[in-house]
Amino acid sequence: MINIGAHLSISRGFTAAAETAISIDSNTFQYFPRNPRGGAIKQLDEKDVKSFFKMVETHNILNILAHAPYTYNLSSNKEDVRRFAKEAFREDLERLEKLPVNLYNFHPGSHTGNGIDLGIDYIVAILNDIITDDITSTILLETMSGKGSEIGSTFEELARIIDGVRQKDKLGVGMDSCHLFSAGYDIVNNLDSVLDQFDQIIGLERLRGIHLNDSMKPFNDKKDRHAGIGEGLIGLEPLINLITHPKLKKLPFYLETPFEVEGHAKEIKLIKEIILERGISFE
Repeated sequence: MINIGAHLSISRGFTAAAETAISIDSNTFQYFPRNPRGGAIKQLDEKDVKSFFKMVETHNILNILAHAPYTYNLSSNKEDVRRFAKEAFREDLERLEKLPVNLYNFHPGSHTGNGIDLGIDYIVAILNDIITDDITSTILLETMSGKGSEIGSTFEELARIIDGVRQKDKLGVGMDSCHLFSAGYDIVNNLDSVLDQFDQIIGLERLRGIHLNDSMKPFNDKKDRHAGIGEGLIGLEPLINLITHPKLKKLPFYLETPFEVEGHAKEIKLIKEIILERGISFE
């Protein structure tokens, strides 16, 4: 069975988010552990957490992903920005130890004028400080589109970060289909070639999840603008090829398309209908 879900809000609690996931016929989801534009974080509700654990087990909800807020910039040229990112990142990881969540995804950051080399050094230093033996989650560096001074739009940049981290066993990569397309990786016409590059530079064993998004912007445009599945410039067929690729179909897929819950339900239904129609097995 395909492992697919969408980005959901936990504003009403984790149990409510899991109920929403089930209602749209999904078996995973991702969420922001705190306000994506701010730093506030709610205290865990023990009753909600207990109910959440039970629901995850009962309904076999797999590979739930916490997505770090966009305000974290581990490679900023401002020390206070890096300090906030480090403290909040570590707090998020500690919190995951109390939840049935085993994946944590983050944007590597933007060097904001200091250059890629120093930006990567900052990221590596922070990760080495916060990834300690007590952390059991897998931390995913996300593939980025390359806008502005973003780090992580090439496989080589992600590999450099991974190479510098001591506890490499706790690192993975989260691909974003829109970001890959925008960064100049041709997943429309040469998906096998892109995966071969990834395997040679990083290793496919590190790929742990995929953000499933179409793109509003053209190929290699270095812009991050998501579109609904089949409604952008990647198109439906290449995204179905991505989902059903033998090297990828065992991974979890997370919709970050610009829709509310009802729109995600329609996308999941469409994807599952196509998979069923074509007789593709995910076993």
